[in-house]
Amino acid sequence: MKTSAIRNLRQKLARDESVFGLWVTLEAPSVTEMAVALGLDWVVIDAEHGHLDWKEIVEHIRATVRSDTVALVRIAELNSGLIKRALDIGADGIVIPWMETAEQLKQAVAYARYPTEGLRGIGAERATGWGQSIAEHTAEANDHVLVVPIIESVQAVRHVPMMCQVDGVELMWFGPADFSSTAGFRGQWEGPGVAEQILKLKDTIRSAGKHCGLLATSIENIHERQSQGFRGIGVGTDTGLLLRALKASLASVGKDRSLRASLTPDATTASPQTPLTRPPESMRPDRDEVMTSVGHGAMKEIAPGIHFECLVGSHNQAKQLTTGLVTFAPGAVLPYHLHAFTESVTLLSGAMTLDIEGRSYSLKKLDNAVIRAGQAHASRNVSTTKKAVLHIAMAVDTPSRTLVDKFFSTKSMPDDSTGVLGAERINRFATAKRSAAGPNTEFIDCFNADLMPGLEMSGGYGLFHPGGRLPAHVHDFDESICIISGTAMCIVEGRRYSMSDCATALQPRGRVHYFINESKVTMEMLWVYAGPRPERIMVDERCGTIEGNPWR
Repeated sequence: MKTSAIRNLRQKLARDESVFGLWVTLEAPSVTEMAVALGLDWVVIDAEHGHLDWKEIVEHIRATVRSDTVALVRIAELNSGLIKRALDIGADGIVIPWMETAEQLKQAVAYARYPTEGLRGIGAERATGWGQSIAEHTAEANDHVLVVPIIESVQAVRHVPMMCQVDGVELMWFGPADFSSTAGFRGQWEGPGVAEQILKLKDTIRSAGKHCGLLATSIENIHERQSQGFRGIGVGTDTGLLLRALKASLASVGKDRSLRASLTPDATTASPQTPLTRPPESMRPDRDEVMTSVGHGAMKEIAPGIHFECLVGSHNQAKQLTTGLVTFAPGAVLPYHLHAFTESVTLLSGAMTLDIEGRSYSLKKLDNAVIRAGQAHASRNVSTTKKAVLHIAMAVDTPSRTLVDKFFSTKSMPDDSTGVLGAERINRFATAKRSAAGPNTEFIDCFNADLMPGLEMSGGYGLFHPGGRLPAHVHDFDESICIISGTAMCIVEGRRYSMSDCATALQPRGRVHYFINESKVTMEMLWVYAGPRPERIMVDERCGTIEGNPWR
């Protein structure tokens, strides 16, 4: 037991500082040596899941000897034999899964302490210097051993206040994936409502003078969790970090693919596209790119208190595509109407309801709705004090609408409704499937002809972490990109444009371009293609430079 390392960790927590660590699942002790060499505060050696045996676990613990990196072992279950063995081979503490009550937590602390305070037996193993330091170790172990429960079920929620009163526990962990599973959202990291519940429990734990932590899912999430008040932050698992780096590298050359449970290559990406040396001559563009910032688009009042600013459309020579922002004054209502083309609606701010032939959907921030041609629909700002802003896209460059004089009986749809099969599609941002389109990116496909057969356009959402970027590429159709948060650098054949605050780019067919986040915070975009599928043609990176511009 490294009492000085444990003391240092506790002192950092007492100063309300974050302590960073790594979740170890691979057998190579070099993984833990790297964590120690980089000065991480802790490692958790995972003996609940995976294949680590006790010989491999002790090698990881050995890699932390005479360091300031605390070594914790996550055991498989609340079991006195497992706790005793982990501590006897030299772990500085234990992490216990699926803790749901204060009684279970008290039992865990008792198993980790020697009598008379606990029930731990004395062994002649590494912890006691193979029997040569029994008096020294047993005198200090009870005061220093770390017992860290994982809260990972909805059943534990009501017991957390009492768990916070258990002596001998200063740090608690959350397991969002299992928490989501017990809430009915198996397979999701934080299912609907789970993120909010964890934040509430975090506040309860901190108000009791304790600390809590969890695994971060990305670089940006590390900073987000810090700002939320989590103090034990895992920068990732060893396998997760390795896969993230591998996928980012592969994505940068257009060779990323999904990893399936069968461990076989994803058939949909088994033949990744090789970048072309230059775009096909048949795609030579007939127009230049256009960057339009908010306040410089074509303005129109489409109903009392409702204004549309067209940022991409016929006024700047877009073809088969119109996008822009619609601002609703408090309480404003856009009456029932229909279009002869597909429309996409994404809520950027405020509170809105969208009615489609009587089916009433409440939209949350960044929820997206796709309305087919010929579907009557209406929308309303439900707030009487705040405006609401929507991003809209239409599969036409000169839009029109037809008012509908028909009564629809209103039916409120569930908050998690994703629409009606064969009719509209509602994309719930919180639960949408994400994938990578380039290094340090997360993309959501909201609509296309594969998701909704017959659509004329496609589009979705993109999140760029710092350093995130797309490879140089072209499209066989026009594209609109609206930067809804952060700052993006748009590069078109070497020409650089800094974009933010809903500035929107029109990328004409054939123009070589890509986006990169050169800032230290995340950047978000909404992208829409004037084509039925999100198809990109990757080209050599040199095509995106002034010197390598293929259209010179």
